[in-house]
Amino acid sequence: MLCAMDTIDCIKRVRKSALTLSLMSDSQRNSLLEKIKKALDENRFELKSANEKDINSAREKGISDAVLHRLVFDDQKINSCLDSLSSVIKLECPTGKKLAVRELDEGLILEKVSYPLGVIGMVFEARPDAMVQIISLAIKSGNGIILKGGSEAANTNKALRSVIHSALVDDDYILLLESHSDVDQMLKMEGDIDLIIPRGSNKFVKYCMDNTNIPVMGHADGICSIYVSDKADLDLAINVIVDSKIQYPAACNAVETLLINESIAPSFLPVLRDALVSNGVKIHGDEEVCKYIDVIRATDGEYDMEYLALELNIKIVKTLEEAINHIAMHSSHHTDCIISTDREEQLTFFNCVDSADVFANCSTRFADGFRFGLGAEVGISTGKLHARGPVGLEGLTTYKYQLTGTGQVVKDYTGANAKHFTHRELM
Repeated sequence: MLCAMDTIDCIKRVRKSALTLSLMSDSQRNSLLEKIKKALDENRFELKSANEKDINSAREKGISDAVLHRLVFDDQKINSCLDSLSSVIKLECPTGKKLAVRELDEGLILEKVSYPLGVIGMVFEARPDAMVQIISLAIKSGNGIILKGGSEAANTNKALRSVIHSALVDDDYILLLESHSDVDQMLKMEGDIDLIIPRGSNKFVKYCMDNTNIPVMGHADGICSIYVSDKADLDLAINVIVDSKIQYPAACNAVETLLINESIAPSFLPVLRDALVSNGVKIHGDEEVCKYIDVIRATDGEYDMEYLALELNIKIVKTLEEAINHIAMHSSHHTDCIISTDREEQLTFFNCVDSADVFANCSTRFADGFRFGLGAEVGISTGKLHARGPVGLEGLTTYKYQLTGTGQVVKDYTGANAKHFTHRELM
């Protein structure tokens, strides 16, 4: 929606239009996504020109490299958006699915059926490509979507919204907000919005949680750790660690702390240091690490720091249990990994580490909706209710219990001559 009305009226229009979207067939929703895909491809110049304005403005303001990396919306990012749209189109329709069918008694059938949440309010950081992912998942799942992007990407986001609107025309189920006061208004509209998903700083996520009665889903930090066991394949460990740190250091699933078993430290740390330093990584190490390699002396507070840059911590631990305890104390419950050839160690790590994503012998950068086969994601949830980990289509649905009878009444199932329920599963 390109709305000239006040924020309250615009959001109420999203609510009304979301019902229309939810009643569309999967093929109709896919047709909308195909139109978006075509429009993005045909309007690359307009989108890149708008993005260049944002990039130049960000550089003039001295914005960090981490934000600049996220802000870029070039041909590579556009191609990635097109691939993501194609993936979402191919996914099974998440709504109208029978999740369970149970006979309560003869002629009394209970169905558990998936439905859209309704309207989602999404506040995201300076990543224009996130806007495309969010809109695609909202349309595919039949949800209205209210968006507020980072101010650093204002020109790009407006251009994206204009291109998408020109392709869809009647798209009041999409609304782009432009000011912080709009966000404050959105947080007050619990009768019209069903879920808030904030993507940003810890401070901002907490602000949303403290200032709304609407359920909030998301994560504040991405403090990810890798434990390297004394039973690890050390060549594999180097490759996984380097990828986890340098492939995209500004991402929330990049590794921030390495925990190294003490028995391999003397031989492994020098090799690890060379691999990291040669890729421009700045290393902080505890007192034990400093005995083996020349690095910056780490402080306890740095284990709770999300660098989002070519920088990380290394700590020596004596056992797997100590590594798990360190993660429990400092993890943001996003993504943590063990490198070990011992399956029992892997299973212990899986069972004991309380994170949304727990990996063995692979890069933490795999914690991503597209890579998980979800088509795209609206974000990573580190909570435990409704959705956890990368949140894709399933996380944007709820369900209804639908009961169909043939005149049954509860009084027939009470008293001395009560009828008995069959409670027979039909699927």
